[in-house]
Amino acid sequence: MWKTALKPRWIAGLVFAIAVSGVFVLLSQWQFGRSTQAEIPANPATETAQALTSTLQPGDFFHGSVADQMVTAEGTYDPTKQVLIPGRLHNGKTGYWVVTAFAVKGAPVLSGVGASPETWIPVARGWVADPADAAEPPSGLLELTGRLLPSEAPVPETAPGPGRATAVSVAELINYWDVSSYPGFIAATAEVSAGKDVSAASMDGDLKPLRIGPQPPAQQINWLNLFYSLEWVVFAGFALFIWWRLVKDDYRRDLEDQFDGGEGADSDHHHVPAQTPPAQTQQKVQP
Repeated sequence: MWKTALKPRWIAGLVFAIAVSGVFVLLSQWQFGRSTQAEIPANPATETAQALTSTLQPGDFFHGSVADQMVTAEGTYDPTKQVLIPGRLHNGKTGYWVVTAFAVKGAPVLSGVGASPETWIPVARGWVADPADAAEPPSGLLELTGRLLPSEAPVPETAPGPGRATAVSVAELINYWDVSSYPGFIAATAEVSAGKDVSAASMDGDLKPLRIGPQPPAQQINWLNLFYSLEWVVFAGFALFIWWRLVKDDYRRDLEDQFDGGEGADSDHHHVPAQTPPAQTQQKVQP
């Protein structure tokens, strides 16, 4: 079996192939990053607080365009209309959301059977680790600021128990409280009473603020860019394959040259003797 050391041109070719493959891999990563883009860019307008009464109407559908919108509202809490939502996380701990009904001042009043004289909205005021830590809401007229969120779906076939709810579900809560409500809820960030913020974000107590930020925008896949990213990976592998094939062909030519040269040096030289002219087999007959 023929053995040979790596030739300098093979090493140089390998370095070049690796460099080209690295460029192709970087191009693949770039194309892959472009293949997943936000469907809708984050809207900074959601962080500018707007009046709840002009953002969403009671009795209407909750439109996706108002989700995550920071809103303000004036009104009062009803301490008798407060529930705990179990199974909520805060800094890795499981506890409860404290949700209280908030009567919105100046909100349209719904009509019909079962409509209440005031229009309410559930407000997630904060998080507690123990149900006993859920104190009553601040009293009096408040200026509420928070993030407007869509109603959650109730957990089916679950008995939450007295003073509990399975989720921040408007359909579930209006049955508990027997009130007319907006089709969503607010995660409170500020509760100002007589010029002082009395919310969980500003008070040091057992009630911890929720601090719910805007949800990330939906992602969509650009299949053309994804195909290009896979294509660059194939090119990277092809560059290494070309180097291997060139080295293989070069090595095979060296073997053929060595084989041909060795055969000429080691072979026996057979000399063919010169042919002598045939002897005269006939003699002259003497007369």
